[in-house]
Amino acid sequence: MKCLVVTADDFGAAREVNDAVEAAHVGGILRAASLMVGAPAAEDAIARARRLPALRVGLHLVLVEGRPLLPPDAVSLLVDRDGRLRADMAALGALIAFSARARSQLAAEISAQFEAYKASGLPLDHCNAHKHFHLHPAVGRLMLQIGARFGLRAVRVPLEPLAPLR
Repeated sequence: MKCLVVTADDFGAAREVNDAVEAAHVGGILRAASLMVGAPAAEDAIARARRLPALRVGLHLVLVEGRPLLPPDAVSLLVDRDGRLRADMAALGALIAFSARARSQLAAEISAQFEAYKASGLPLDHCNAHKHFHLHPAVGRLMLQIGARFGLRAVRVPLEPLAPLR
């Protein structure tokens, strides 16, 4: 049997995103959403998820292009001068691959985000990462190792159409 599961990322990024997630779920097309626990509208997203018990919610790890949950000095290799998570994914990916210190900081940030998700009280349906960064082998490995301690049983793997890339 084949089944299509439509999932929305960036739940919690903004109230407008939350509005769209709720409307799509109530309208019947959206079955799951991935929550950014440290995003500006995360509390609003959590409240909506509690009102929508059929909406399956997972953790959307933000490891690039956002704010870390940990203080910037605790993840100094992962942030830019402004204390935001780096946007240069290729350089960051190389650093993570070759630096044990960067992987240690990454593990700490991933753990903090899983802890924040657990504190929400929502059941953990799945996990993925912003900008598909969990496809990086070291990021994916840490997500699985740390996630196992929080009951992670599913990872959302993107399947992108090839036509736009041609």
